[in-house]
Amino acid sequence: MKIILVAMMMALPMVSFAQDNTWEQVQVVENDAKYLVGAVPEKDGHVIFQTTINAPGKNADEIFSLLQEDLLRLTKEPNQIEQSRLSLADKSTGKLVGQYQEWLVFKNKPLVLDRTRFFYTIMVNCKDGAADIQLTRIHYLYDEERDATAYNAEEWITDRYGLNRKQNKLARVSGKFRRKTIDRKDYLFNRFTKLLQK
Repeated sequence: MKIILVAMMMALPMVSFAQDNTWEQVQVVENDAKYLVGAVPEKDGHVIFQTTINAPGKNADEIFSLLQEDLLRLTKEPNQIEQSRLSLADKSTGKLVGQYQEWLVFKNKPLVLDRTRFFYTIMVNCKDGAADIQLTRIHYLYDEERDATAYNAEEWITDRYGLNRKQNKLARVSGKFRRKTIDRKDYLFNRFTKLLQK
């Protein structure tokens, strides 16, 4: 009887560990789902994130002014590098173009700072009641302090490069770039949506 009880008690931690481990794996898969196949759209061989944001009750000039102010504000935020700028603001056509360089931080702990310089362009077309917005021309400059490496989005974060062969997980290295880029795109598009739908 003692032998059976000891055997059962020894087995309990193993069962508990297996359940916890399975739960963690399920959570990871669910959390990664938004980053998998189709999350990085390509058009004519280029990575282009695009959206149309409706702005009920606002005309093209109002939308233009709101987005122009916000794109300028974006250039001054803490993660931006001094080269970020609004390169086109043409109210007559409703077009805005912002070119940005900023830090995407993967890990920031004592003695460990893993980040990349992130380049992208935001292109806006304002019209009555809506704005068409694209985030494109994406590239990265990684590991500048040691051995700087440049990557284009088309050859780094697309389904082909940013996912494993089965395309059910993020790739080991480029996957972190894919995740952070999608997160940043989501933040910016949500930011513009809140601004225009106030």
